[in-house]
Amino acid sequence: MEQNNMNTQKYQPKDFKSDQSVRWCPGCGDHAVLNVLHKAMAELGIPPHMTAVISGIGCSSRLPYYMNTYGFHTIHGRGGAVATGFKVANPEMTVWQISGDGDGLAIGGNHFIHEVRRNIDLNLILLNNKIYGLTKGQFSPTSDRGCVSKSSPYGTTEDPFIPAELVFGARGTFFARSIDIELQISQEILVEAQKHRGCSVVEILQNCMIFNNGIHYYVANRDTRPDRTIHLVHGEKMIFGKNHDKGIVQDGFGLKAVTIGKDGYTLDDVLVHDAHCENNFLHQQLAMMDGHNLPLALGVIRDVEAPTYDAEVQAQVEAVQGKKGFETLREMVMAGDTWEVK
Repeated sequence: MEQNNMNTQKYQPKDFKSDQSVRWCPGCGDHAVLNVLHKAMAELGIPPHMTAVISGIGCSSRLPYYMNTYGFHTIHGRGGAVATGFKVANPEMTVWQISGDGDGLAIGGNHFIHEVRRNIDLNLILLNNKIYGLTKGQFSPTSDRGCVSKSSPYGTTEDPFIPAELVFGARGTFFARSIDIELQISQEILVEAQKHRGCSVVEILQNCMIFNNGIHYYVANRDTRPDRTIHLVHGEKMIFGKNHDKGIVQDGFGLKAVTIGKDGYTLDDVLVHDAHCENNFLHQQLAMMDGHNLPLALGVIRDVEAPTYDAEVQAQVEAVQGKKGFETLREMVMAGDTWEVK
């Protein structure tokens, strides 16, 4: 009966909203992410009581309070460890992990890469504003070289992490990207992230009004966004531009942006996006486009299947139970040689 209810009951975004007052700065991109997450959950139709939202520490990590689901607000950088443990112990639950670029890639960086490497069946939303917001404006692992902040008053002297690079380096099976103001694309990729069986990493370029305002303006600017970003959709041509007259073509071992109908390039030359291709070479190239020589890739960039850690652990436990006949932990402990001390 419960399973039938899960499949047939219709949900609205309000069903996933808590009664808590949302406490982010006016204009913060987190508001938009929260809004599309409520909508995505309603579209997916998974009951609130079958959903858990887990976070670490940071502005974005307030999000579980605003969800009418199970939630854990854990400690700095450890949201991934808790999310992993929760999913393995409760494989039937849907798990969303909310993290920022500081929480997820600095103190939580080790947990991040191992979640991806193990392919835990959860959805990791990484809100990237290239700054520490909650701790008041220090540079983060994704801050650009030369970033002037409270902890780098003369500019940083290091190069940043690129989240996509970490995901592919850890053999990730799902990577998608959006911008906080691209509501439709954000909702689309959150839905696809949950449908994916494995670790889904969704990077959302998010604006911090207070400490890093306009950091993504180059690609987020409404007037120039069509020429500096491309919305990738599986099975469709890689076309972009205000007039939909530009495309991505193969150029030797690299990629090239061209104008369709000029310099001998036709629509037939434009690549078709295949998010399910096992070979991740092209996916990496697409994910590393930065909006300058090539448009920044938005949408689902990679979505391939692989064994998940939680399912493999569950199968192993069942196999050992069947072979050894253990029903409880005590039975397992007492199954070996035992002795009595008098």
